[in-house]
Amino acid sequence: MLFLALGLSSTAVIGATLLVAGFATVVVRGGSLRPGGSLPVLGVTLLLAGAVIFLGTHGTSGPFIVPGAVVGALVLVVGPWVWQLTSERAERIRIQERAEVAARIHDSVLQTLALVQRHAGDAQRVASLARRQERELRRWLYGSGVADVASLVDALTAAAADVEEMHNVRIEVASAGDAPLDDAVGQLVLAAREAMTNAAKFSGADEVFAYAESGTEGIAVFVRDGGVGFDRAAVAPDRRGIADSIEGRMQRAGGSATVVTSPGTGTEVELKLPRRTA
Repeated sequence: MLFLALGLSSTAVIGATLLVAGFATVVVRGGSLRPGGSLPVLGVTLLLAGAVIFLGTHGTSGPFIVPGAVVGALVLVVGPWVWQLTSERAERIRIQERAEVAARIHDSVLQTLALVQRHAGDAQRVASLARRQERELRRWLYGSGVADVASLVDALTAAAADVEEMHNVRIEVASAGDAPLDDAVGQLVLAAREAMTNAAKFSGADEVFAYAESGTEGIAVFVRDGGVGFDRAAVAPDRRGIADSIEGRMQRAGGSATVVTSPGTGTEVELKLPRRTA
């Protein structure tokens, strides 16, 4: 009755009523419009119908106004949902980037600093470690993060050579099949490198074995030592090498990591990356 008193036609009143009903439905059913929830289809329908009817009753400009009304209603309803989706995706990317930076700092800088402290009295050894760390940081900042190679096996071999040089433990690398080196495979190599480093530092074994295989189902890398093993539950919470540099890294790459060990039985780390379909 209020709309009629304002001089609006009955058709315009119907359109305005649908608009109000659409807004009410969006508010009641739409909630926060978070991604993953269902958009209020009824509310969208009422808004679109109301906009078309209400704005389409005003003179000859109706054919030009109606499309704008439809677009405006869509932006009003879908816009907040798209903005929320974009914001959450950006935040996930930032979290992944921070996690990767933390893993790289742990893998290289912190471990090199520990070796520098251990060999503080050997100036030649300290200088060698410093030069090696500089090369690795430059490779990480300006390259792929692994040696300038093009395949899984070559990158794994280069990583094993780095660990041998740092920790004076022999690492045997064997393979069955190979794969091109892309971002995901590079992350797998970095996780394997951390597993080899842990074995060289903590297992007490004179030799570490790394085996890579690539097939139709994906890629798998195994790092095994016959050392002292350990109790995973007894690892201090602030020791994040396995959780961040191996398991977390493989998860971010779309793969998985399994650590099999117990005191006195040695340790095997299994890294798997499924084959991605084009």
